[in-house]
Amino acid sequence: MNQRQLQAFLMVMRHGSITAAAHALNISQPAVSRLIADLEESAGFSLLERQGGKARPTPEAREFIQEVERMFYSLDRMAQVAREIKDLRRASLQIATMPMVTFDIVPRALDAFLAAHPGVKITHNVHTSDRIVDLVSSQQIDLGIGQTRADRRDVEILASFRMLCVCALAPDHPLAGRAELTPADLADTPLVALAHHTMTANYVTRSFAEARVAPNIAVESQPSYSACGLAAVGLGVTIVDPLTPLVFGERLKTVPFKPDIPFDFHVLKPAEQPLTRAARLFCDVLFEVLDNMREARQLPS
Repeated sequence: MNQRQLQAFLMVMRHGSITAAAHALNISQPAVSRLIADLEESAGFSLLERQGGKARPTPEAREFIQEVERMFYSLDRMAQVAREIKDLRRASLQIATMPMVTFDIVPRALDAFLAAHPGVKITHNVHTSDRIVDLVSSQQIDLGIGQTRADRRDVEILASFRMLCVCALAPDHPLAGRAELTPADLADTPLVALAHHTMTANYVTRSFAEARVAPNIAVESQPSYSACGLAAVGLGVTIVDPLTPLVFGERLKTVPFKPDIPFDFHVLKPAEQPLTRAARLFCDVLFEVLDNMREARQLPS
């Protein structure tokens, strides 16, 4: 027996006649009769009693139809599941990102992604870059966005982006009107420095050393959101990524810092593990958001 024969039998039982079943299947009445006959031969018992030009189900047919119904229900269910998988209505996406990209970049990307794929279940957590790399390498998340200098074989960099750090300071600060600020300009100015173990802090220390300027560090603070909060109340100037100050709106003014201090971050995935369709489509949206940001540029791979 085959699915075509069983489908013909199912239609006869549902519609009550061979003629109606033929109409439902869009085939001829003799074709339905042939399929039923072949099914009867394969099953080894009669399914229909033909009397006076009519066909009535046998008791065996009434028992057999229960299993046929279950089979077709399972096929319909599998087809539904396949459609849900195709349409990402059963998909999930687990990502972890550093704080800076959660203020604007990731929300915009998730908003656009979910507008196109509303059935995807999203899990988004915020961690330090070191923790993100660990989560990616242990395959606990699909994607990570963070900073890393480690050349690890268990993490694959899908794309890298660069922004330039800025000076963030209160709008009424004496230096707020400058077109740019250098270490020499900040020689006697109280600074709110990021923790010394951060990449940005290392770059800042090097730039001041090369300019032969001793930084006047009033407060050391971490993360950049905290440093910006201190700068906003006038405790000093902080040199941070260009994303965090945006959260403070008019409470902070930003001025370019020279020489350039790069703020690089990467989109990461577990090595030797293909992206899910949901992760791949989210990356497309994320990269589009970043491409449209004037402050960001993608680095060569």
